[in-house]
Amino acid sequence: MRTATPPPVAPTGDHHGLAVVLFAVVVLVTLAITFWAGRRGGGAAEDFYAGGRDFTPLQNGFALSGDYLSAASFLGVAGLIALYGYDGVLYSIGFLVAWLVVLMLVAELVRNAGRYTLADVLALRLRRRKVRAAAGGASVVVTLFYLVAQMVGAGSLVALLLGTNSAQARTWTIVAVGGLMIVYVTIGGMRATTWIQIVKAFLLVAGSVVLTVLLVVRFHGDVAELMRQAAQHSGAGQRYLEPGLKYGKSFTSRLDFFSLGLALVLGTAGLPHILSRFYTVPTARAARRSTMWAIGLVGGFYLMAIALGLGATALIGSAEVRQANSAGNTAVPLLALVLGGGNGSTGGVVLFALISAIAFATILAVVAGLTLASSAAFAHDIWAGAWRGRPRGSRGSRGARDPHDGRGARGRRAAVPASRRARAEADAWTGNDGAPTVAEHDEVLVARIAAVGIGAVAIVLSLFAQQLNVAFLVGLAFAVAASANLPVLLYSLFWRRFTARGAVWSVYGGLIPAVVLVAFSPVVSGTKVALFPGMDFHWFPLENPGVVSIPLGFLAGWIGTLTSPEPADPDRYAELEVRSLTGAGAV
Repeated sequence: MRTATPPPVAPTGDHHGLAVVLFAVVVLVTLAITFWAGRRGGGAAEDFYAGGRDFTPLQNGFALSGDYLSAASFLGVAGLIALYGYDGVLYSIGFLVAWLVVLMLVAELVRNAGRYTLADVLALRLRRRKVRAAAGGASVVVTLFYLVAQMVGAGSLVALLLGTNSAQARTWTIVAVGGLMIVYVTIGGMRATTWIQIVKAFLLVAGSVVLTVLLVVRFHGDVAELMRQAAQHSGAGQRYLEPGLKYGKSFTSRLDFFSLGLALVLGTAGLPHILSRFYTVPTARAARRSTMWAIGLVGGFYLMAIALGLGATALIGSAEVRQANSAGNTAVPLLALVLGGGNGSTGGVVLFALISAIAFATILAVVAGLTLASSAAFAHDIWAGAWRGRPRGSRGSRGARDPHDGRGARGRRAAVPASRRARAEADAWTGNDGAPTVAEHDEVLVARIAAVGIGAVAIVLSLFAQQLNVAFLVGLAFAVAASANLPVLLYSLFWRRFTARGAVWSVYGGLIPAVVLVAFSPVVSGTKVALFPGMDFHWFPLENPGVVSIPLGFLAGWIGTLTSPEPADPDRYAELEVRSLTGAGAV
């Protein structure tokens, strides 16, 4: 029987210099990529939003996995496994299974039907300003939830690296990460963000492989012994390897876990920063191949994350992991310290600093992608599409009306063949003929300004959420995405009778309940680890609202469509169906 390992602590003394240098190298490399990509890209919207659409499936597959393998994956999931064993493993399965939904239902269709954002897919058949405004607003909310998770992870990581648990260190780290993500997006756009994701994904997978190999060697390839040691040092004994340690204590906790799993499996297909990745490749076939590459990379990573979570418990102990960070976010860096030789050893400190630097690069890359997606939703959908945008045919014509209000010149429409009419209106709305409704440089400028504002809001929110597990915070983002974005996307792609009212009701019918239920859940008040631990105004018992808000999103879209005063336009749906399935007319 192995003697219990003394609790490791963060590096001290002169070793801080090495860790800080590695962090500085990560920042300098990512900034270099940003300025290099910024010089290569032009000022066109296609360069800023889609990186010129010239990335290969392999490159985009790495970028997709980089977007997906966030701080929640590298820090949060391993931390949950270290603290809760089997229940943490089930959490990771939900992340992986979600990609099958993306591959089968949305990857190729979204690439063919859209241009830059989710709202572009909806606008191809539902040309109303309020549809774009609703979809754009939901995308901003989802990305803000996700951004908070990444920045909280950054605060925990750097605080551990510096050997301090002070709130001041975490606060300044969050502010610094927010400033960096604003620089990445405003200067480099999608091209820089994609290359940062590619480099980060490679480093993340490589670092995970190194740690996993060292862990396997440590236990001489005996997985059973690894699991026995993990159970012994978990503080829960055999229950660590059985379901129920976190989510099985009551019916409410089991229902909460079901809600979480539902959100994880369905939410990926509605994440704005994942959907926008499909527009960086030239064809729908390339989008599908990108997804297949991402599934392989993500699957391999989560297998390693399970091993690392077990290793952290076996070699450190759940109590020590929780002592370093109550949510378990620092389990992997602490494991690296032990595998490298322990506290005080050069190997341990070097490996600890390397893994921490990779985790920091992970956070920087993901926050850049999220900020870009949210700024694109605001500038392209809300500002240019819903507020300022008008089809070219309506300019300078006193009698003309926007085709997206559904009430245009009926007599003139009757003289135009249905297929040509639908295509012309689609081009007028989305700018597929190369003439955008709003000057591109104005739209890109607004997107850059929006990145600054969204970054500032994310910084403020992150300062209040520093004690929450980052994987759990991401679960909330997935719940909102699955509630607000997925129903309207699936209805638009597959339901011929779907209307503009149904779209608006579906978005708000999922978004509002999800946000309200989170606000009155134990996440915000009523527990020691809530956002406001000294207050208790929660009445919703579940931590994740998905089991309630996701069905409400689908139900609201169905009711809105059935009660709509205007029927669906069959010509517009036919246009969407042909384009999404064949790619004819896709950008």
